[in-house]
Amino acid sequence: MFRKYHYWKRKRKINKVRPGDGRPLKPYRWWHIFTRSLFYIRLVDEDGTENVYAVDVQYFAEEEKADLYKNGKRIATTSLPGIFPVPGGEIEVEMTNYGMKRMHYVTELDERMLSPDPLSMEGLRLRFDKRFPSASNAIKYAAIIILLTSIVLGLPQLLQFITSIPFIADKIGTFESPIHLPEWLNTILFFGGIAAAFERAITLRNHWLIDMDTSWWEG
Repeated sequence: MFRKYHYWKRKRKINKVRPGDGRPLKPYRWWHIFTRSLFYIRLVDEDGTENVYAVDVQYFAEEEKADLYKNGKRIATTSLPGIFPVPGGEIEVEMTNYGMKRMHYVTELDERMLSPDPLSMEGLRLRFDKRFPSASNAIKYAAIIILLTSIVLGLPQLLQFITSIPFIADKIGTFESPIHLPEWLNTILFFGGIAAAFERAITLRNHWLIDMDTSWWEG
């Protein structure tokens, strides 16, 4: 049953792909860092020709969508989450509220992340990881700890708030949270969670539990 469901979701995403108009790819500039993500991958076509594919995602657009470019020309577009069929496999593209969730080339045997543009936030974070691996790992684990702490401390308080709504309280009763944090600490956890979620997004790391707040309501 689950296999049929995943096949249906994959087919649905592929069916959303529309042909591109051949428009040239705009170069990535430093001022795009908070409004755009751009990734590349080199793939070999059936005739043996190597081509450069690029996926461009614009933030804050009316519709979340991605554009696929081949050698600098737009050949396809899709709403997100989406899948682009490409030589040898597919490119899966998904977003969260904080940035990219997936930008991976997937084949029958394996998958790998596309290479981010060096000037993009993802590209700068990758460069930092290569130059300062110890500091990068410390930031990575700190983000995990912050998000898990926010879940453990925040969920009981959220459940208490939800069950205090009269309609819900009448149906199932109320829940009294055993955790009561001062407002200043909740504020720190809130902004710390945003920073941690952003760190996870620019490294394209995602886990159903750790990143619950970024993926709970996503299809």
